[in-house]
Amino acid sequence: MTRAIGRSLELYYIDGRPDGMLTAELFNWTGHVLMAPRTQIADALVRPEAGYAGVYLLIGEQDGEPRAYVGEGEDISSRIKSHDVGKEWWTSAVLITAAANKLNKAHVRYLEARLIAEARAIGRVPLDNGTNPVPAILSEADVAKMEAFLDNLFIVLPAVRVDMFIRRSRPPAKPSTSSQVEKMPGASLQFEDAQRFILETKKHGLRATARLSDGEFIVEAGSRAREAWVGPDGHNYAHLHAELVRAGTLKLESGRSVFTEDYVFKSPSAAAATVNGRPSNGQVEWRTANGGLTYREWEARKLGAVSGY
Repeated sequence: MTRAIGRSLELYYIDGRPDGMLTAELFNWTGHVLMAPRTQIADALVRPEAGYAGVYLLIGEQDGEPRAYVGEGEDISSRIKSHDVGKEWWTSAVLITAAANKLNKAHVRYLEARLIAEARAIGRVPLDNGTNPVPAILSEADVAKMEAFLDNLFIVLPAVRVDMFIRRSRPPAKPSTSSQVEKMPGASLQFEDAQRFILETKKHGLRATARLSDGEFIVEAGSRAREAWVGPDGHNYAHLHAELVRAGTLKLESGRSVFTEDYVFKSPSAAAATVNGRPSNGQVEWRTANGGLTYREWEARKLGAVSGY
């Protein structure tokens, strides 16, 4: 297994405000990201990098749903000025360029096409783009450079509050050839399948399975969830539920929503709320697959073992 390598990211808040313009750069990467709220777009477009060749994202909401647009240009500022008039829904812009204006027209056309394809494949945010452009034809070396550029960009974007390219689906876990037993350091108690959890709500015929792997809480494909969201409309998890339906991760089958793929949640409570169709406390609703401990109890034992309590 290849060990994950840490990366160094620098965020610079241009006017000292966390909700204002900021730039983001990775160490040893030529890319440059500028994030600006629409209220400061005039200030953003007079910066030198705004006149470079690059790609850009317009982000906002339309009719209560998130929306985005991906564009490219040899002079980003002129392209955004035209959209400032034609598109009313966007509230922030992300300008993506390279140091010393090293991207050319073919590069940015390739990046635009790949970003559109990736956003639509993930399905988290609907795009205002009408077509799926074909990537520009590049040399083998340039394709490798642009794919490396994208790999770095997908690390930077979440740091500037853009999560539409985070892929939360996961391949199914490989079946184990032996009984999975986890022994906590310093403890005599062993837990079979201690990192597997079940949530059942028999009243509504719901049963979901999940696993905790590499720090990710993953609800597994085939898990049965509530057919629709029944909690408060404005709740954060209501938006998450709608996002999963829109992306096809939740699909209605025989009066129940079924997970079509393994999906990573930020917390057990987010996963429980999606399964139950209402706000839920995942710390107590998820239970270990073998011993029936709540997630909270299981976690407390893990922490106690590590601490030597």
